[in-house]
Amino acid sequence: MKRIVLVFGLIIGAVFCANIGFMIYWMYHNPNLKSNDIVGYAAMVLVFSLIFFGTRNYRNKHLGGYITFGKAFKTGALTALVGSTIYVLAWLFCYYLFVPDFMDVYSDYVLKNCTIDDLPAKTKEMANFKEMYKNPLFVILITYSEVLPIGLVVALVSALILKRKNKNL
Repeated sequence: MKRIVLVFGLIIGAVFCANIGFMIYWMYHNPNLKSNDIVGYAAMVLVFSLIFFGTRNYRNKHLGGYITFGKAFKTGALTALVGSTIYVLAWLFCYYLFVPDFMDVYSDYVLKNCTIDDLPAKTKEMANFKEMYKNPLFVILITYSEVLPIGLVVALVSALILKRKNKNL
C-alpha cells in the first residue's frame, strides 16, 4: 500500500505544483482576468480522481480483487494527504521565496473584482486575511483546507465504489 500511496500521491502533488506555477503566473501577468471557482474545483476533483485509480490498482494487484471500505478509504485518504502535503510545501516554498507580496496582489485582485456594495466588507476581510497570513501556521492550515477536503471526499466516494467483499470467506 505504501508504494501505491506514494506513487499516486506524488503524481497528484506534481500536478498541483504545476498548478501553483500557473496560478502565480496568471495572477501576476493577467490581473484583469476573472477567476472561476467552479473550474478550479472541478480541476481539483479531476486531479484527485487519481485516488480512485490508485486504490483500484492496490485492490486488484495486491488484494486479489477484494478490499474493504475501510482499507479503500485509508488508501485514498493517505494518497490525498501525500498530494496535499506536496501542494502545501510547494506553496510555502513559492510564497516565501518568490512571491512574498502575493497577499497584496491577491487582495488587489479581489477588490477589483467585487461590487461597489461589497467593497467595504471585502476591504476589511482582505485586511484581516493579510494579517492572519503573516503567521506561517495559518498559511499551512489555509493551504491544506484548499485541497485536502476535496481529496477526502474523492477518497470516500472511491472507497464506496471500489469496496468488494470476498464471498469465499
